[in-house]
Amino acid sequence: MTAPVLAPAGPAHRFEPRIAERGRRLAFIDNLRWTMIVLVISMHAADTYSPLGSWYYVERPRLGAPTLLAFAAWQLYLQSFFMGLLFFVAGVFAPASLDRKGTGRFIRDRAFRLGLPVLFYMFVLGPVTEYFFAHSWNSTEPTSFANEWIKHIRNGQFMQENGPLWFCLALLVFSVAYAGLRAWRGPARGPARAPTRDGDRLRDSAPPTTLALIGFAVAIAAGRFVLHLVLPPGTSVLNMHLGDFSQYVFLFVAGIVAARRGWLPRLSHAAGLRWLRIVLPLGFVAWLAIVASGVQPDGSVHLQLDGWHWQSAAMSLWESLTCVALSLGLLVVFRERFNSQGRLARFLSDNAFSVYVFHPPIVIAGARLLHEVALAPFAKFVVLTIISTIVTFSLSALVFRRIPILRAIL
Repeated sequence: MTAPVLAPAGPAHRFEPRIAERGRRLAFIDNLRWTMIVLVISMHAADTYSPLGSWYYVERPRLGAPTLLAFAAWQLYLQSFFMGLLFFVAGVFAPASLDRKGTGRFIRDRAFRLGLPVLFYMFVLGPVTEYFFAHSWNSTEPTSFANEWIKHIRNGQFMQENGPLWFCLALLVFSVAYAGLRAWRGPARGPARAPTRDGDRLRDSAPPTTLALIGFAVAIAAGRFVLHLVLPPGTSVLNMHLGDFSQYVFLFVAGIVAARRGWLPRLSHAAGLRWLRIVLPLGFVAWLAIVASGVQPDGSVHLQLDGWHWQSAAMSLWESLTCVALSLGLLVVFRERFNSQGRLARFLSDNAFSVYVFHPPIVIAGARLLHEVALAPFAKFVVLTIISTIVTFSLSALVFRRIPILRAIL
């Protein structure tokens, strides 16, 4: 029998999800959040110069094989886990919030905290980004912003204009579904599910075994493969790319279960590091093999990532195992090594969501300023990531979060 991924319980590992929502911060979770948001900025900076991504404003310089491989590794590894990990963290805090607020208030709060930023982006920030920064509203007869905005609303384009706020929209849907399920099934019953002060929380139990985590990754992979099999390539609803949602749903549910069963303080630091040390090197070799299988005679790479094809199955499994390894590894590393905050970390935590909302026009403006700078594409990506991160966090603190109407939702 595989041993559980378990650490001895002790005062250093006490964890209650409800603490963060009562004014006391969970430093390692806050640090993990703002780190993921900096990685979001880096992903969109990479999309600017890499042919692998989609973004408002792109430059498509000719890339040599080493540079293309570096972009591919960075973007695909990020894509494999960082948004899923954010959904996991959101799931961790959902049960205690629902217990404390009740179904109606929980849904109203989520609609305010998540829905209003989505609407703000769809009707204000998204159009401003498109018209003034990206110049991506292509009209046969360019007119004023007001006229273009009205046309944007009338033709229904605004329905897809939520940019990175698709995450908030998806999280709102997940939260409402979870609240509805809880209301439908009523209080948990039975000795193993006896409600405590946190009614949705089970008694503490051993974290999942290594075998269970592998099974979890395989389930995510199977879901991804089926979605890519049955959905047309690139299927998107309200800017949510449905082919990726197997991971997001599984990770959100895993966060809920982890909170209910008290897993986070009991995850073994050594086991998390072991997943990183084993899965990442072997996974990188496997990833290179999958990529190499798609090399064409002219030197281009074509992978069949949709439909009934072994490359789609292999990439689904690689992505899911990488997701579990990186998520588990980062959770235990941040819990053990980054579970405190100084002034800088608190500043980054306080402004993280605002940065997530406002970074697109800053990244685009930075890319335009760097357009004529004589740097290699990968170097430009690094510089753009650094500049965009510093500028967006600064503007968030000095401008965006000082505007009363924005401060309420940021």
